[in-house]
Amino acid sequence: MLTSLAFIFLLGLLLGSVFQKLKLPNLIGLLLTGIILGPYLLNLLDNSILSISADLRQLALIIILTRAGLSLNIEDLKKVGRPAMLMCFVPACFEIAGTVLLAPPLLGISYLEAAIMGSVIAAVSPAVIVPRMLKLMEEGYGINNSIPQLIMAGASVDDVFVIVLFTSFTSLATGGNISAISFAKIPVSIITGALIGSLIGYLLVIFFKKKHFRDSAKVIILLSISFLLVAFEKYAENLFPVSGLLAVMAMGAMIFRRYPVLSERLSNKFTKLWVGAEILLFVLVGATVDVSYALSAGLPSMILIFSVLALRMTGVFFCLLKTGLSLKERLFCMIAYMPKATVQAAIGGLPLAMGLPCGQIVLTVAVLSILITAPLGALGVDLTYRKLLKAS
Repeated sequence: MLTSLAFIFLLGLLLGSVFQKLKLPNLIGLLLTGIILGPYLLNLLDNSILSISADLRQLALIIILTRAGLSLNIEDLKKVGRPAMLMCFVPACFEIAGTVLLAPPLLGISYLEAAIMGSVIAAVSPAVIVPRMLKLMEEGYGINNSIPQLIMAGASVDDVFVIVLFTSFTSLATGGNISAISFAKIPVSIITGALIGSLIGYLLVIFFKKKHFRDSAKVIILLSISFLLVAFEKYAENLFPVSGLLAVMAMGAMIFRRYPVLSERLSNKFTKLWVGAEILLFVLVGATVDVSYALSAGLPSMILIFSVLALRMTGVFFCLLKTGLSLKERLFCMIAYMPKATVQAAIGGLPLAMGLPCGQIVLTVAVLSILITAPLGALGVDLTYRKLLKAS
């Protein structure tokens, strides 16, 4: 395991810096590192690393979402209002509907299988988006209209919505049925996640004001509670639905609201943690990519991905109608909502593991969507934010 970690960090840093010097996102170098080291190419990663890859990716995601919460001003989000709520589900619905319409004639699958595929590829990646939105906030771009906050909040809820749909569609495909209760879980999990996270954040503020610790110790406490919140999601699923990742963000947002001085200090600590976590996350996402699947996908799969991506961007534009955002700002939001990575890596192989006939093609399209949209979205944000957004 130690040798594998050394390969991951050293090669990840090397290729990441190479792509940065080429004025491209380091994310591309990290994904490429994972592909090179992964089981489908050089196979240099120990099985012990691969067996806990999903947990390590989730750990990294928790770090960046905790940091996002510590920088998320709820008052700014309230100013955005309706668009923030619509961004949580409308773009994903556009993309899933497009997949249901286009995938059967392009790939020869049924409408239900197309719905499963759509729910896999429709989730946006907070791990790609959130660090870039935090960078925008630090540099003062788009904050007058709360654009980074809008995108961060929408991306975190978008995943909850899409995963519930994926669970419902796969249940139907394996002989189950879809009930109204399944869809009721979406708003309930969002509300319970926000309430539980906010309550814990409020209690932590009281605790930290009474008990003095080093900031490093507070980071450990905050991380540990974040892990417990995500684990609680699974334990509570038979009682009531709750979004653990949303609870993590809500906890950080409450600390920001009640104790902004501490929030700023802790956010700086999490920024340093993200340096290593980012490498781990995207290298391990890259390691899930089977290049042979991607190459075998062919032109129809690529046509599908670009077509539904255009529909997703149309969905974002629809969400921003009748807002005070300029056309340039709306275009930026459309670009920023493109990247896919973490959810596709996590659930892309599940239909195949379930023995569904569409499993192979769903995995192939999921892999291809990571390879196309993660670099494209990251590059799009990095190259356009200074041109499309106003600096405060």
